[in-house]
Amino acid sequence: MQKRTLLNLSRKWRGRVRENAARSTARLRIPPADSRPPLRVSWVVEPLVAAWTLTLLLCATNLRAADTPPTGTNAPAWLRQPLALADCLDRALQQNGAILKGKSDLEAAYGVVVQTRAIAIPKLRANGSYSANDPGTVEKFPFAGFQPNLPDQKWSANIQVVQSIYEGGRISSALRTARLTKEQALLQYQTVIADTLLQVRVAYYDVLLAAQQIVVQEASVNLLRQELDDQNRRFEAGTVPRFNVLRAEVEVANARPRLIRAKNAHRISKNNLTNLLGYHVPAEIWEDIPLQLTGKLEAEPYEIELPLAMAQALEKRTELAALRKAESLRQEEILHAKAAAKPSLQLFAGYGSRSSSFSEDLTRELSGWFTGAQASWDLFDGFQTKGKVDQARALHRKAQFDLDDNVRRIELEVRTAYSYFIEARELLESQKKVQEQAEEALRLATARSEAGTGTQLDVLNAQTALTEARTTQIQALRDYAVARARLERAIGQNITPAPNR
Repeated sequence: MQKRTLLNLSRKWRGRVRENAARSTARLRIPPADSRPPLRVSWVVEPLVAAWTLTLLLCATNLRAADTPPTGTNAPAWLRQPLALADCLDRALQQNGAILKGKSDLEAAYGVVVQTRAIAIPKLRANGSYSANDPGTVEKFPFAGFQPNLPDQKWSANIQVVQSIYEGGRISSALRTARLTKEQALLQYQTVIADTLLQVRVAYYDVLLAAQQIVVQEASVNLLRQELDDQNRRFEAGTVPRFNVLRAEVEVANARPRLIRAKNAHRISKNNLTNLLGYHVPAEIWEDIPLQLTGKLEAEPYEIELPLAMAQALEKRTELAALRKAESLRQEEILHAKAAAKPSLQLFAGYGSRSSSFSEDLTRELSGWFTGAQASWDLFDGFQTKGKVDQARALHRKAQFDLDDNVRRIELEVRTAYSYFIEARELLESQKKVQEQAEEALRLATARSEAGTGTQLDVLNAQTALTEARTTQIQALRDYAVARARLERAIGQNITPAPNR
């Protein structure tokens, strides 16, 4: 289609350029001053037209080549290999953007854990200094007969270990905070994984549904075309009026848009699944991604009662577990804020060297061990500690309110998902024999029409009913699979199936 469009465009431009060339030649022709022929604009324009036509043909050829999906060894591996649902979930775990960002957030949280535990770990510090003064500024001893040579340069270096012994409860609180932070980050990462895998499952089922809808709509169009051919034969034989042929043509025309929409839904659903899997579509593929799926829309039995589903959700949902960790972290922040009003005690020990204070020789040094203790206590800090405690308590109450609100939200989510699952299961049960009945009704309507006891309207109605039954059947299968996936996600169940090996 793109090549034909460009060819038509080239012909149109070539005709317009020739018309303009002819007009310009008529306007610009000047009587010659000698026997030489007049200059024609077409002599210059015709080569340009040829070059433009050649360019368009080359573009059309390239577009045709680009419109053909890569096959064989040129295609990416994920286009050559059929994908099952387990394969898609596995690839999403490795390449999905949301999961990769969640993994980065998890690694960043582990960095925070290391920082938080640092208060309980000894610190190794090294210090060094060097100074030089103007010799005229070195002070002399005010005692007669004793004038040591005070140096105008000096240096010192030492290394020491400092260990906090008491920080008002902040050491033990820091260790608990580090553990809670690590557990909360892991739970949040698991939440991202569960949400993403649910999206992949739904997108996978959407692709299967769209593919089945194409099959159903193509079958509908074929049935209507057969009816149109039959009515044409009867009209030519003089057994039916022209109205029957027109009616059949209208039905075929009305069925084609549904087929076009089904094909477009299939393309869009494959684009969505490819994006969730983290794949980059090759530049050679413009419209339809040749994605191959091996799964089928099947209704596997699944039984669970609502009370059990609610209990499992409150126990297994990672969002609630992460919020409980957040509440505990807010409690630790209260203890951390109160610790600022208490003293701090550290022990230290080390080894150092320095230059002599009574000799100008910098190589003369004094070395040795040293040890000691240091303490500090802010007796009054301008109510800064009180403000921090009040803030920490308010944030702790907010975390409790957030937990309670999310408990109610998850209970509502479980009830809603369970209701949709019951609806999908009942719809699926109601459609078990409808398709067989619709096929039998179409067969009988066709037989009656051929025998002269039925009408064309009966056949068209039976064909419409069969198409609707097939559409409802595959839609019910997709809705059941999606409703089950959402219910499993709502109760916190692992939705990653075992890979097929």
